[in-house]
Amino acid sequence: MATLGNPKNTIEILNKYEFTFQKKFGQNFLIDNHVLEKIIKAADITKEDFVLEIGPGIGTLTQYLCESAGKVAAVEIDKKLIPILEETLSDYDNVTIINDDILKFDIHSLIRVSNEGRPIKIVANLPYYITTPIIMDLFERHIPLINITIMIQKEVADRIQAKPGSKEYGALSLAVQYYSKPYLAANVPPNCFMPRPKVGSAVINLTPYTKPLYHVEDEKLLFSLIRASFNQRRKTLVNGIYNYEGLSFSKEDIIEALESLEISKDIRGEALSLEEFIKISNYLSQK
Repeated sequence: MATLGNPKNTIEILNKYEFTFQKKFGQNFLIDNHVLEKIIKAADITKEDFVLEIGPGIGTLTQYLCESAGKVAAVEIDKKLIPILEETLSDYDNVTIINDDILKFDIHSLIRVSNEGRPIKIVANLPYYITTPIIMDLFERHIPLINITIMIQKEVADRIQAKPGSKEYGALSLAVQYYSKPYLAANVPPNCFMPRPKVGSAVINLTPYTKPLYHVEDEKLLFSLIRASFNQRRKTLVNGIYNYEGLSFSKEDIIEALESLEISKDIRGEALSLEEFIKISNYLSQK
């Protein structure tokens, strides 16, 4: 089968199947071999690896994954793409095509059955509207992972890596940095896709920590505090936490926590580091 990194081959297969792009699935297919190579390199894929690809589309990246990895499972939500994938991947016997929604799919049982429970690598070209839910779902389900390498909107990649005090810094930065070490592998301009998106993209690699960096008394409370702090960015941390539905601390409790940690009671969430959020959370968890 001809490689799909070549735009001519992509157009040919789309015409053959009279495929129409679905806005609801945020479909943009890669048509640049250099970018495909960068993704494989960033994910550090070898023949030892079992790779789960989320949203293979017509199989452009999947072909590269099949060449480099031991085994590949490709989970695609759009059933119209399944016959295309069966054709574009027909040369490979190390790939399984699965028509399912990744947020409902049982990844744990796939890993048990197909990889004897050992950690896997995840690779994906994610549509903007579902990037955050998918990343958070992979971490919160505690799926055994070696790394996640994803193509996402550049703006989201900037938010993931952001440091305290910057305008990109927010709940997503803290959540991803709590679970993993992010690394920007490549910036990708719109002309590398079909159809062309309006914005630039980036390939980012997330390597999960094998053991947590910090001791956290109550993970659920920590993430509620983080969400509360960024829910209304203009508010002070005290007001953000006090007014957040689902948290029931008095203003006195919150101020006491901040004072005990020598943090100003007028501080806003965006000025606090992950470590400071954890200290506040551990203090309040005793209330």
